[in-house]
Amino acid sequence: MGRDSKYSLSIWEAAAAAAGVVASFGLVLVALYLSMPSSDYSFLKLPRTVEDIQNLRDDLESYTSDYTIQVLVGYCTVYIFMQTFMIPGTILMSLLAGALFGVLQGVALVVFAATAGASSCYFLSYLIGRPLVLLLWPDKLSFFQEQVAKRREKLLNYMLFLRVTPMLPNTFINVASPIVDVPYHIFFLATIIGLIPAAYVTVRAGIALGELRSVADLYDFQAIATLFFIGIVSVTPTLINKSQNCK
Repeated sequence: MGRDSKYSLSIWEAAAAAAGVVASFGLVLVALYLSMPSSDYSFLKLPRTVEDIQNLRDDLESYTSDYTIQVLVGYCTVYIFMQTFMIPGTILMSLLAGALFGVLQGVALVVFAATAGASSCYFLSYLIGRPLVLLLWPDKLSFFQEQVAKRREKLLNYMLFLRVTPMLPNTFINVASPIVDVPYHIFFLATIIGLIPAAYVTVRAGIALGELRSVADLYDFQAIATLFFIGIVSVTPTLINKSQNCK
């Protein structure tokens, strides 16, 4: 199951790889901090609640207009870091994108950052992720491997379905895909296309951030039904192909 043994790393090599990635993100954030004006940045922290996002929005609005590039780079760096190391809270970061940048720019920003973060997680998992996935999700991994093997000819459609619908957590898909031999080009296309619907829902909600009370308010029945409809459309070619082969 998965990659060749030549890609297996020792514990020290794996730790060094992870530390190198963390240090790279840290250097970018330090450089951004030094480029900003002297001020009190105690409000900057990883968001955990909708209230945290509301406070961040209020504090960052003035910085966004005066230091747009720094805010964009800082936002992307934090988002990609969170996605790479499976840190919860990217949905809240998507809300913040809508609150700060509006729908179109917010969706583009979230899809870019989420795809970059998922890709970073994919390659890191390719090197050191197998023990973690086997420890955390052994049953899900077996199921995912079976489904990928059965749908190899129409794998892009299946991956799109998974990205659009909540059938499997995105975090799991990012980490497990290289282990079950999902090619990166399929992983990339499914991610950058499949995340657009959910990103739109979340970013659009960020514009009315003051009306949200919890993340649960984002996905009502209509939103979930729409995502499943889009997902079913994405796997329709696979289903049609199977029915034709059975004739």
